[in-house]
Amino acid sequence: MSQASTLEVAVKAARAAGELLKSHFGTSLDVNAFEAHDIKLDLDVRSQELITSILLEHFPDHAIYGEEGLAGNQESEWQWIVDPIDGTVNFFYGLPHFCISIALRKGDEIRLGVIYDPMRDELWSVEKGGVPTLNGKPCRVSSRNQLSDAVLSVGFSKNRDTMVNAGLPLFEKMIQRVRKCRLMGSAALDLAYVASGRLDAYIESSVSLWDIAAGQLLVEAAGGKVITTPRGEHKVSIIASSGNLDLNVD
Repeated sequence: MSQASTLEVAVKAARAAGELLKSHFGTSLDVNAFEAHDIKLDLDVRSQELITSILLEHFPDHAIYGEEGLAGNQESEWQWIVDPIDGTVNFFYGLPHFCISIALRKGDEIRLGVIYDPMRDELWSVEKGGVPTLNGKPCRVSSRNQLSDAVLSVGFSKNRDTMVNAGLPLFEKMIQRVRKCRLMGSAALDLAYVASGRLDAYIESSVSLWDIAAGQLLVEAAGGKVITTPRGEHKVSIIASSGNLDLNVD
């Protein structure tokens, strides 16, 4: 199987989903569920269905593992990991900071990743062992090595216990040590920003695989460092950084 072809199809799917999302941005949206710290949109489902149709059209024997469910051949060693809207709450409230994240893994190894921000028309892509790019140009993590110069994004889990016990103390600790902390609302874009040197680190105590699969490969390929720790079923904690800072988050 050609890796170039899988990357081309992933980019095609991400851009198609991006067009769908952009065309509905700022319009009245159908809500499937309002949750305590989240929103589930009908558009999440439609975006994943569109991505799935494109991926399986080209690779019918592959598996799809997405935020909105499974599809394809779940026995396949090739699995696409899809977040059809990363930053749904931002999208719903008219904040133009969200993206589509698509990764492909074989077994436990992530082989490619694509992250697309349709509002800024920014597309990050990478293949295992290749050069990560932003709109076709190579990208690299920040060279800043002083914590006092750094800008960090700290994510907050939707789980109240994790948010209070881990997220808030971490935020309080970091905000006193770095230049600025940010809460951006899209894990995949946080990772893309680390990979392209806009952020120096992204830290979250509980996040889903579909949020970080593509971005983790991007950061590592761009010269950064990513540490993940299992946090129950389908969840991990993550510390992604340029690798040039002494974060000491413990």
